[in-house]
Formats: sequence, C-alpha cells, structure tokens
Amino acid sequence: MPAAAPHASRTSNRRIVSLWFPRLAAEDALRREPGLIDTPLVVVEVQGNLRQIVSLSHAASARGLSQGQSLAEALTLCPDLITRPADPDRAARMLAALRRWAGRFSPWVAEEGADALLIDLTGCAHLFGGEAALFEQLHQDCADLGLSLAAGIADTPGAAWALARHAGGAASAPLRSGDAIDQEARATRSRAQRRHWVKGGPAPLPHSAAQGGVARISAPGGLRQSLAPLPIAALRLPPATVQGLARLGLRRIGDLWGMPRAGLARRFGQDLVRRLDQALGVEPEPISPAGAPLHFAARISLPDPIGLEADILAGLDRLLPALCDKLRARGRGARRLRLEMIRAEGGTERIEIGLARPTDRPDSLRALFALKLGGVDAGFGFDVLRLIAPVTEPLHGVEHKGGWAVAAEAQARAQAQAGGARAPGQALDDLIARIGARVGLDRITREHPADSHIPEKTQSTQAAAYSAPATSWPAPKRPRPLVLFRPEPVTAPDLSDPPMGFRWRGRAFETVAAQGPERIAPEWWLDDPGWRSGVRDYWRVTTADGHKLWLFYAHGGAVSGGWFAQGDFG
Repeated sequence: MPAAAPHASRTSNRRIVSLWFPRLAAEDALRREPGLIDTPLVVVEVQGNLRQIVSLSHAASARGLSQGQSLAEALTLCPDLITRPADPDRAARMLAALRRWAGRFSPWVAEEGADALLIDLTGCAHLFGGEAALFEQLHQDCADLGLSLAAGIADTPGAAWALARHAGGAASAPLRSGDAIDQEARATRSRAQRRHWVKGGPAPLPHSAAQGGVARISAPGGLRQSLAPLPIAALRLPPATVQGLARLGLRRIGDLWGMPRAGLARRFGQDLVRRLDQALGVEPEPISPAGAPLHFAARISLPDPIGLEADILAGLDRLLPALCDKLRARGRGARRLRLEMIRAEGGTERIEIGLARPTDRPDSLRALFALKLGGVDAGFGFDVLRLIAPVTEPLHGVEHKGGWAVAAEAQARAQAQAGGARAPGQALDDLIARIGARVGLDRITREHPADSHIPEKTQSTQAAAYSAPATSWPAPKRPRPLVLFRPEPVTAPDLSDPPMGFRWRGRAFETVAAQGPERIAPEWWLDDPGWRSGVRDYWRVTTADGHKLWLFYAHGGAVSGGWFAQGDFG
C-alpha cells in the first residue's frame, strides 16, 4: 500500500497571513471600560442551561480561568470576577472593522470565523520592508488598539492558521523540534506575558512576536519543516480525530508523513487527508475577500449656520439628487433614509423616514422629510447636513411586452424616471409613505386572501409597506356574510334544527327562512381555543324584521356547544 511519501507542495509562491484575536470580545469590553484593565473580566454566553466563558482577559487567565469553562466554576476560582454578556452583533462589527484595517496590508482580506482574519499577502510584503517588518507592524498596530494578536505567515492558509495558533517559543529559523510548542500552563504563559507590561499601557505582545516573530513565519517552500513539530490539532481537525490519532501514538504532524494515506482515510475519514493536503498546498484553498459594504450617503458643509425650514429644504434639494444618483448607479432604491443635522455649537438632530417601496426619486423623498421638519431644534443653527440611506433594496428593471396598454405603461415609467409623471402604483406607495411618516408604516395594513376552510382564517392582515396588493380574491364556494365577527351566544333551544325564535344581543327574533346546513370541522392539527366546541353546522337565517344572520350550532367537544351568531349578510 502506498505511503504518504513526501511530495512537493504546489503553492504558486503564495504567501498567506493568518491573524487570530484570541481575546477579541473581552478586550473590546476593556476598550470601553479601561478602568477594569487589572480586574479579571470574562464574556459569558448562555448555551442551553449553562453559562460558559467565551472570551477572557489576561487578568482572568492569570487566575486560572479558561475559555469554555462554566461560569459557576469560574466564580469558585475567582470570586471577584467581572462578567459581561456576549454580544454577537457587536463582535461581528468589531471583526469587520479589523478587516477594513487589515486592508492596508493587502486588498485580499477574508474573515475566518468570529475572531480571525486571512490575508493573501502575495506581492505585498516588500511594500512594508519584508515579512518580518510587516509582522512586527501587525503586532504593533494591535497593541496600540489594546488587542492581543497571534499571527502566522506561510505558503497556504492551513499552514498559516497552524502557525498562528500552535507555533511559538524561541525565535529561530524554520521550526525543527517539538520544543517550539508552548507547553506551559495557561496561567504561567499569562504571567510571562505580563512580566514587562507597564500598568495602564496597551496589551502585551505575544512571546514570539516580541522576539521578532520568526518562529511564526514559515520560509517560502518550507512548509514541511514548519509543520512537522506542530501538534495534530494544528490541522483544523475535530477533537475526536485528534484523540484517535493520539491513541495510536501520532501526536505531531510530522508523524503522518510516513503513514499510509489510504489507511488514514479509511480509519479517520477523508477530512484528515484533505486537511493535510490543504496545509501542504496540494489541494487549493482559495481566499474569498469580503466585498466592501454598500454605503450611500451625501454631505454638505455650510459656510454659515442655518435654522429656517426653507433653508434646510434647500440644502436637502442639493443632497437628494446626489444620493439618488449613487443609488441609481448601483441599481438600488432607498427603503429608509436618515437626515443628520449637526449644530454649530455641537449636537446632532436626526430625522428618519421609511418608504413603502424602494425608490430613487428625489421628489418622493423630499415631501416625507418636509413633514417632520416642524419639530427640529436648530439651536444656534446647523452647519453640516448629512443624508444617509442605511437600508436599500435592489430596483429591478421591468420587461415590457406588446400591446397599447403596456406601451402606455412603459411610457409612464419612462416619464417617472425622468422626473415627470408618476409610474403606475407610485401614487399609492407615496400615500402609504406619507401616512406612515405620521403614524408608522407598520400600522398601515392590507388584507390578503388565505387558503383555509375556517371562516375567520380566509384572510390575513399584512403590513402595506412590505406586501403587494392582492390581485384577486378567490370566490367562496358558499355565500359568506358581509360582516364577520367573533361568535356570540344565542339563546335558543339546544336542538340541531334551526330555531323558530331566538334571542341575540338582548333582542328577540323570529325565523321566517333558513338555508343550510353547511358543516365545518375544526383543524384537527391545531388546538384553536375558539373551536374547542366541536363541529359546527352553519345556517343562513332570515328573520321577520329582515335581518339575514349567519348562525351555527356547535355540537360540543372540549367545551359545551349550542347556538351562536357569527355574521350578518346585510
């Protein structure tokens, strides 16, 4: 059986940097509360019924705490522990900000998980004085930000990931022995990092970075020498696979070089061989950089402060066309806009509007802002106006087909895009937006047909701003009342035949005609409290005074039945 003999890596001279921020959430909290820099602090996340530590500061590590530890155990070891709840949204924004910062070193930057970045550094290192100088610059920038960083540079993403998380020790040429792996306890390493840390200063640099970082930089073409002494876990394998290999005495990546690949794949799965090939560059692992987020804004600085409503509208007339041109160039329409007016003496007034449909028409937007300018406090005047579209949606072109009516519609749309007459349906959307600016878009609703045999479930209420009007309503198989209300008790004999006389809403009625019955059963797959009275027989009852009511007799179920009224045919 062929063995995993050494083979040449196929890296095409690529150089990859892996940046790992092991304390990102905790140090982000310390950036907002610098007074807790010397206090043990952890970020806690609720997972089921257990509260676990997902990030911790250097001070918490020095007290023997670790990531993944339960909060109850951590409080036993460290009673003065400070906790902060996990905020995934803020952590994502923080990582996105770091991704933009990393763009200064290379345009190819991708996020990797929730606390790491990958940078394709090919052809860029010489701009910063070489890889070693760039490595030091990375750590220095993160130290200035108060963030801990572990980085690695190699020919492949897998190797860079392994060096960033599992390399270290004395700075030397390519790693050649297992002595390069940090074996000390977490608390020992934390105290070593804090040894020369000035109180109140930035976070300490990792041990390898403080000595030049060569230990975490793999020489070009030296993947095997760099990876051989690293533990098996550096291949990004599941813990179960790492433990299974350890039981066979395979603890380092170099132990796999002479092992039969077929046997490894058969016993531990293809993932082991694939990860090994990715680390060595045999199997390609491309980096897909995150695209720049769409940002639509326009700003104007005024030579003198303004405070009159007419002046603010005049400034808005200059901002709206510029913003709409940006939206139109990207084929998008604004769904929500915010006007920020910065006062000369400090402070900002904000006006936000929502739209029933995405649009790129300045005239539709100006009228909505004008409705809200009355309550603005100008103070000593505004000297900066800024218009932002935080929520946008694609605006798709409409393909028009033949016919005079369609040709007229296409002409109307063309005039609307040129700033002339409104396109079909635009008037209703503008009306919904104007009313929504006063009462809120979510309060304007419309009814849509729903597929159900239950009378009160044949329609659904939806927000008009986020739903299209119903084109048609299916005709009911049986006549339905014009007014439908919740079932109301009717005083009548407890018989299934329609009563000759009954009392409803305090009045006595005499039946002259009845049509039915129409039997409707409850939805057996749902427990609707309104239908616990069992099967219903509906009757259209005409009374002596001309009323046409919709009565039903409930045969009883979980609750008692009887006669009820539910509608009026008018």
